[in-house]
Amino acid sequence: MDVFTMVVIIVVVTTVAGVFNNYLKNKDKAESKLADTALGEELDELRQRIEVLESIVTDQKYQLHRDLTELEKSA
Repeated sequence: MDVFTMVVIIVVVTTVAGVFNNYLKNKDKAESKLADTALGEELDELRQRIEVLESIVTDQKYQLHRDLTELEKSA
């Protein structure tokens, strides 16, 4: 094997390794973006549920019902 062939092989191998390395980095970034999007959606859903629960708990009818229930228990 002569020197020219050896140089060509080294260049080809390093180029392929660089392309593969970039492919893996981009793949990881894409997967993390998908995970971030899923977590963001779940967070929005949980916030909506908390708002509903807060509105129920702060409702005067709910408070009145809770007070009546406590009075029945103590009687």
